[in-house]
Amino acid sequence: MDQPKYYPLSAEAAPQFKSEDGNVTGKVFSGEVLGVKGPIPSHTVVNAATLEFKKAGKISIPLPESHNAIIYLLDGKLTVAGFGMVEGLHIVYFKNDGEGIALEALEDTRVLLLSGEPLNEEVVSHGPFVMNTQTQIMEAMRDYQMGKMGILIED
Repeated sequence: MDQPKYYPLSAEAAPQFKSEDGNVTGKVFSGEVLGVKGPIPSHTVVNAATLEFKKAGKISIPLPESHNAIIYLLDGKLTVAGFGMVEGLHIVYFKNDGEGIALEALEDTRVLLLSGEPLNEEVVSHGPFVMNTQTQIMEAMRDYQMGKMGILIED
């Protein structure tokens, strides 16, 4: 129920890191990945980054054991330790039961990495609205129809 905000951040302005082998470049947008902090704040503990692999690039990324995590391959192909090969336009979901992920590119590959602590609360969705109860969904729909969704403030 917070006021929406917009945080402009171009890929070029995002803080970056490189793998030890120099074949993986990461850009962190929110949270912290490999000691690099992203500038976009969040109400909950989340990490959001993109990874760009050259063929044969390898990287291990530690993640808090309390986090669920996903990687989405925008293109390319890589091997996920303990899982196997994944091709572009596929997602791998990691439960919050490990210490991180290890990836090796089989070809040039771009990946979206997201992780965060589970909220452990009920989630109800309808269209663009995501709330905790059906009543809150109805209230949000009514507020939208009445023009009460507020204005977008750029920070």
